[in-house]
Amino acid sequence: MTLGAAIPRLLDLSGAGSMRVPASGPVRWSALDQLPRCTALTWTGPERGLARALADHPIVSSLTWRDAPPVVDLAETGLQHLSLSGAELREVRLPRGLRGLELVAADPGPDVYAADGGRWLRLVLTGADAHTMVPTGLHGVREVALDGGGTMSIGAVRELTELESVRIHWRKPPGQLIDAAVLAGLTRLAVIELVDGYGLDADTLPELPSLTQLSISGLRRSIVSALKARYRGTGMRLVVKGAKPDTWLAANLNNPFRDWVDDDARGGAAACRAYAGAVRTLDKLPQDRDRRADEAEAALRTLVEALHTIDRKYAIIDTVRREEASDAFVELATRADLPAHLADQWFDEWRDF
Repeated sequence: MTLGAAIPRLLDLSGAGSMRVPASGPVRWSALDQLPRCTALTWTGPERGLARALADHPIVSSLTWRDAPPVVDLAETGLQHLSLSGAELREVRLPRGLRGLELVAADPGPDVYAADGGRWLRLVLTGADAHTMVPTGLHGVREVALDGGGTMSIGAVRELTELESVRIHWRKPPGQLIDAAVLAGLTRLAVIELVDGYGLDADTLPELPSLTQLSISGLRRSIVSALKARYRGTGMRLVVKGAKPDTWLAANLNNPFRDWVDDDARGGAAACRAYAGAVRTLDKLPQDRDRRADEAEAALRTLVEALHTIDRKYAIIDTVRREEASDAFVELATRADLPAHLADQWFDEWRDF
């Protein structure tokens, strides 16, 4: 295919994208010479000369590598940002200039070799859960983000004595944190950010004399007063956003559109009702295969039409909301025993937002 010489990113080179390289044989990495502004690559599978190509093209500063092999050695590259995943991953060697590292949480995680024990890295662990631990070799990390399930353990950062900032984002309910007492042993910890922690209480966190800022986005409204009272007069900055009534959360905690109300109360509530209606319909589908498929399709189309109406009226569906709507749509389709690829096709065909 023909590409413009100014293209900044090459995506899915060996995956499902339109710019796939041959499945076997040598890769003509020298073609990167003709793309002098390309700074980001997405790669899938075996190494196939990727590390050497990156070393020869230091302008490429960002790499996403999926299904990586057991050993990944990128020490000679000019990468600044790396997103890495692979079920067999066991050893990772990082370049000295790397500033951002994203790993899919695994047990056991890989051994990581980084300059100064990762002191200059911002580490993101995706898919984190109550058993997630920081990979060995990253004892010097000062900034960590845990992104994952409904219950997570802060025990993951127990050994990071230099830690200054931690961010936790619960992607599923109930938004609970266990082993919070571990934080009391981190004497340099200054910033904590919690997102969608609907299972938190005002006293979940221990006393942290070093803390200068606590930001919470997405929580039960019933604990806000106690939180403010606890930190009033301490000199610590408390930022609270997205507090929701407990009764409303009880009905919408599992609704993927629940945070839309933070942008627009009426539009977000309408989206939650549309999703809940689709769930009720899908839960009552007949067992007959043909009727089930037809009624599921009708319910999913009704949801998309409702989202059209909501977006026209409230204009709240941006790129992030569109992705959330797509994920919710596919999840509902799977719930109705429809294939994911068909759901993706329908969503793209039916939506106009």
